[in-house]
Amino acid sequence: MMRLHKLYHRFTLLPFSPLSLPSNPSLLPLAPPLRLTLRLRTAVNFASMASSRLRNLAPLAAAPTEDAAAAFSSSANAATSFDYEDESTIGTKYRVPPPEISKIVDAPPVPALSFSPLRDKIIFLKRRALPPLAEIARPEEKLAGIRIDGKCNTRSRMSFYTGIGIHQILPDGTLGPEIEVHGFPNGAKINFVSWSPDSCHLSFSIRVNEEDSDSSKLTVWIADVKTGKAIQLFKSPNVHLNAVFDNYVWVNNSSLLVCTIPSSRGALPKKPLVPAGPKIQSNEEKNIVQVRTFQDLLKDEYDEDLFDYYATSQLVLASLDGYVKEIGPPAVYTSMDPSPDNKYILISSIHRPYSFIVPCGRFPKKVELWSAEGKLIRELCDLPLAEDIPISFNSVRKGMRSINWRADKPSTLYWVETQDGGDAKVEISPRDIVYTQLAEPIEGEQPTIFHKLDFRYGGISWCDDSLALVYESWYKTRKIRTWLVSPGFEDVAPDILFDRSSEDVYSDPGSPMMRRTQAGTYIIARIKRANDEGKYIILNGIGATPEGNIPFLDLFDINTRKTERIWQSDKEKYYETVVALMSDQEEGDLHLDKLKILTSKESKTENTQYYFVSWPDKKTVQVTNFPHPYPQLASLQKEMVRYQRKDGVQLTATLYLPPGYNPSTDGPLPCLVWSYPGEFKSKDAAGQVRGSPNEFPGIGSTSALLWLARRFAILSGPTIPIIGEGDEEANDRYVEQLVASAEAAVEEVIRRGVADPKKIAVGGHSYGAFMTANLLAHAPHLFCCGIARSGAYNRTLTPFGFQNEDRTLWEATNTYVEMSPFMSANKIKKPILLIHGEEDNNPGTLTMQSDRFFNALKGHGALCRLVILPHESHGYTARESIMHVLWETDRWLHKHCVPNSSDAEEDHETGTVKEHVNKVTTNAESKVVATSGGGSREVSELENEEFHSLPRGII
Repeated sequence: MMRLHKLYHRFTLLPFSPLSLPSNPSLLPLAPPLRLTLRLRTAVNFASMASSRLRNLAPLAAAPTEDAAAAFSSSANAATSFDYEDESTIGTKYRVPPPEISKIVDAPPVPALSFSPLRDKIIFLKRRALPPLAEIARPEEKLAGIRIDGKCNTRSRMSFYTGIGIHQILPDGTLGPEIEVHGFPNGAKINFVSWSPDSCHLSFSIRVNEEDSDSSKLTVWIADVKTGKAIQLFKSPNVHLNAVFDNYVWVNNSSLLVCTIPSSRGALPKKPLVPAGPKIQSNEEKNIVQVRTFQDLLKDEYDEDLFDYYATSQLVLASLDGYVKEIGPPAVYTSMDPSPDNKYILISSIHRPYSFIVPCGRFPKKVELWSAEGKLIRELCDLPLAEDIPISFNSVRKGMRSINWRADKPSTLYWVETQDGGDAKVEISPRDIVYTQLAEPIEGEQPTIFHKLDFRYGGISWCDDSLALVYESWYKTRKIRTWLVSPGFEDVAPDILFDRSSEDVYSDPGSPMMRRTQAGTYIIARIKRANDEGKYIILNGIGATPEGNIPFLDLFDINTRKTERIWQSDKEKYYETVVALMSDQEEGDLHLDKLKILTSKESKTENTQYYFVSWPDKKTVQVTNFPHPYPQLASLQKEMVRYQRKDGVQLTATLYLPPGYNPSTDGPLPCLVWSYPGEFKSKDAAGQVRGSPNEFPGIGSTSALLWLARRFAILSGPTIPIIGEGDEEANDRYVEQLVASAEAAVEEVIRRGVADPKKIAVGGHSYGAFMTANLLAHAPHLFCCGIARSGAYNRTLTPFGFQNEDRTLWEATNTYVEMSPFMSANKIKKPILLIHGEEDNNPGTLTMQSDRFFNALKGHGALCRLVILPHESHGYTARESIMHVLWETDRWLHKHCVPNSSDAEEDHETGTVKEHVNKVTTNAESKVVATSGGGSREVSELENEEFHSLPRGII
């Protein structure tokens, strides 16, 4: 089974997605619609959430003041007097930004939520604010593309919950009093929270004293939902959870299958003082092996032994009544998936020979079918090491993949096999074939061909023998198809239901709403109407329009293909989305007049709350009442703006202005532009509006919106489309289109009178940092300074593709060189702040990228500063690190953006502002400080799809 936590990370990183499934409706906040049919059980996962839902995890601010506007005005005045030393070598200790910023970041966070499988209860999982650096600094082993905390024997850097509160959902939709889960030690750190299928119990893991090697390991606990009383699942204190890969799963209402640390495991392997021999890699067979820039790989035989030591598990079947049984031999088990009828278990594992050039997701993989008691029934496949998967998009591993249980059958397997050898550049039809087969077929019975696809397989939504939806897509053309298939009727030919461009958000028909079965799986919800024999399902759509997203529910007639809108968001003030179906407790078709859904609702000034909506009168009951997370910014101003690039492409951005700001009386402000480029195949698609003007402005711990509290205008997410129409490759005109997009954005904020043309800064993270450096190199007339976090600046260091570029350095040498700001370091004359985590493990964005770029800048006398954050990865986690990043950013803006740029020395190399900008404002010549300073998201590799995501239940 591919768990929800795995799928979220896999598919949200895809450059586009097919018509898709909603995530497990028992979870809040919820993932964006997933692209595969899942046998979703009851595991709680809050890492998987749409970006628009991140605000639900935003920190709560201090209690609201009586006059938030007055409080803001006071803090704004204080901001101008915040003292920054002028010493360029500043940085010998961690700093804290001004209180206007730090108070927002330091406030306690909102709890995460989860509904029970039977929809009769809800739990609030309580969390703390930012972790201290001491936790992030714990030793970790970097092995096979993952990072392991040896003391806990799990993935390193796990977040956790501090408590669990249970509420009954009363008949009127309101919540009963809280029952606190208790019985475990004080200070316990809670992870991997799961509901039992019958909603009577909760399972979770805890760890206590991480200084003690025994108590720091995870133990499994079970809580009675009625009383909140929790006890350990295993009576023996020596049984600990191994959560390096999968951890545990409910196999029925009273039993769990658990990955444990083998009792037979010996001492930790010791690294030999003298190596057995040199490290040798060979390609004497002249194989073509191209891989992206993976990090944290195995280095030698000792690493292989260490990986086996931590990753090997013993599977244990444990019942709530105390029965315990070891099943199967110890192995590196990566997933466990019971069949819907609980008679079988699908077991995946990886084994030697390992690799030193690819992560564990490409190691040899075995998939077996076991009985529920742990007896091996048959081996489904044993895939060899996959070092040779082509780097082109839509390339996959050879052999059986995506092996799952049919959600609508007791124990029927399905999987897909490529026909092109996994190479997307091979022209062949069909490209993928989907097969099905009973768990225990009759001897000699071959798998049944279920469906043939000319694009790459993207998943299946099951319903019953008369209905299933099969998805396929192709990145190069951005084509996406949804097939209507009748699984139980061979005489009914498959039919294309939707055939569209994945970039065309305006044509997105929505995703089928899923309902939970008694077996714990999720299938397409069939809908009945009174006195109507139609065959209906519900499509849940984002409702993208030129005015912004207006989410909807459509009643869709499978036979006639006609739709009827049965619910739509309030487009005037609110942004509402449908999160889950709440009326699926009984088997059979759902009656439209008894429909009940869970929605989220927010506005520009009101933070997200959750509601029950019930048919036929669409009665609404509010479920949550979270306080405003940052009341000091409650009256901030937000507007979705539209403007045009010089080549005619329509662009959009979200403009935020401080509370109480009036451009006619207050004049233009310093402005921070924060963005991230995207690639498109058509100008029309690039110009489509994405997002809603009514969404609540979520402010994360390193968000650019924090500078609203410092009286900045913020232009957030201005679209920077890099377009390659037809056979043209987008990146061949990257710099040209990047600059044109930035010029249009800057011209718009100047035209509106909200931004001082001499005080506009630009910034971004990862691929946004790459963007920032390029803009300072190629458009110095636009910005006074830049902030670049965790970027890659020299594309010759990622020679086998980067971001959405799948040509190699040798195939597109000029593109690699011209796109690299490292090659244009001599052109950067505006101040640039570089920030990078010292332990960045994101493919392509090695810390070395910032080191070398800084040296190149310094070698040409640029005003620059490099900040390396100890122990931090691609994103920043520790409170000390985050506060220091904010301090550095605020100091940089205070020094190079807030002061009048006329005080700076004019740079005669960069020339004057572009003519079209000069039409908007005069006296805007390019200025620089001519003294030297002192001392992308890269696409996470989908080939490692099953193992690179966070463990279930971790944020």
